[in-house]
Amino acid sequence: MKILILGAGTVGSTAAESLSVENEITVVDLNGRHLRELADRLDIRTVEGHASHPRILEQAGAADADMLVALTDSDETNMIACQIAHSLYRTPVRIARIRSGEYTSRPDLFCTKTIPVDTIISPEQLVTEHIEQLIHYPGAHQVLDFADGRVRLVGVKAKIGGPLIGQELRQLRRHIPHTDARVAAIYRRSSIPPVGNEEPLYETILPEGDTVIRPDDLVFFLAARKDIRVMMSELLKLEHPARSIIIAGGGHIGFELARRLENTNRVKVIERNHDRARYIAERLRQAVVLTGDAVDEDLLLEENIDKVDVFCALTSAEEANILSSFLAKRMGASRVIALINRPSYAKLVENQYVDIAVSPQEITLSALLGKVRGMRLDVGQVHALRSGAAEAIEAVAHGDPQTSRVVGKAVEEVPLPPGTTIGAIVREDAVLMAHHDTRIESEDHVILFLTDRSQIPAVEKLFQVSVTYT
Repeated sequence: MKILILGAGTVGSTAAESLSVENEITVVDLNGRHLRELADRLDIRTVEGHASHPRILEQAGAADADMLVALTDSDETNMIACQIAHSLYRTPVRIARIRSGEYTSRPDLFCTKTIPVDTIISPEQLVTEHIEQLIHYPGAHQVLDFADGRVRLVGVKAKIGGPLIGQELRQLRRHIPHTDARVAAIYRRSSIPPVGNEEPLYETILPEGDTVIRPDDLVFFLAARKDIRVMMSELLKLEHPARSIIIAGGGHIGFELARRLENTNRVKVIERNHDRARYIAERLRQAVVLTGDAVDEDLLLEENIDKVDVFCALTSAEEANILSSFLAKRMGASRVIALINRPSYAKLVENQYVDIAVSPQEITLSALLGKVRGMRLDVGQVHALRSGAAEAIEAVAHGDPQTSRVVGKAVEEVPLPPGTTIGAIVREDAVLMAHHDTRIESEDHVILFLTDRSQIPAVEKLFQVSVTYT
């Protein structure tokens, strides 16, 4: 598939890297240096120029592209590029990153007669929903929905005190006999020490019955929504539900998160800009808005930071987020979540200065991957994991045993590519954990975990319906 990506920033570069494995990618950007760096690393084509100029779009191949993905920093540039691609080049599918609530609050704008954008990706909305889930599940590092939330993939760092720690996975059924859950993958720090300033190495473990969970393993498991907390209690000592929350930063994300939580939690927002603080205070009903700096120790002491359940650093400056998180953690905040854009920063500070580093790029990439995968495969949700190195995919099985490689087969009979596991099956309203003898039926939503992203084309081929397959 030919995909035209507009913007070579962090999100655009990550998207190009993830999609170049199985697609023909062209990237457009004004920054020639960024394009050269991308071209040196990836097998892609690049065009230097303004993303919404017709001449540049034509040069980039908009007329032959199957999909245009506008990911520049400008909402207006992204929308105009989609308009031109539709009007002049009839590009079939147009996706745009739209950040401003002034646009996203008016979905009626985005149709063929006005602004021809097929799909809007709003990083602020996606990040807010992601952080909200982390607050609702204390101790989780990731909480990802599949099948409209009926089943969730949760990433948890195993801690001493969890009943399953030090035991084989086959003991899980004995521990929680009335709960069905499936461990999809385990990431364990390698015994090989890092060289110099390199980050620690992690090995991927595909779980078997005799796999033993160790402390500090990052465990990804699938379970029905009602069973999440029970499964988490096997891997760590469950924390009390979060009650008091301090949000540093009253921007789009901080404001929306406060609005969502203020009716169920004690929420305080710290915002440096006096006018912005007044603006959000007038629109929040229960939350307390403070004008000040989140790196002010006296302010944090005054607000009893040592009694706060969750401190969220959500300003637009990641250095300030790191500094305020470190300060809040040192002063006694139970749990610290920080918004950090650069992956190198996130890997440096997570588990040392912050509990969870939230990456807008990875979250945005997940939304984009779902739309791209849907061009060739009937998918529900797609989530990027481990900075895009792994993926979890919800694929819908179609056909019958004569036309499908998966329908009618037990899980153990499906010829899965290396590094791929089937974790769960959603059949209408029922959530079935994928045991070796579980059979796949037509229209089942199959949740797969891929530790090797290069196997995505093989998974897509596996779920394609073919009249010639027997």
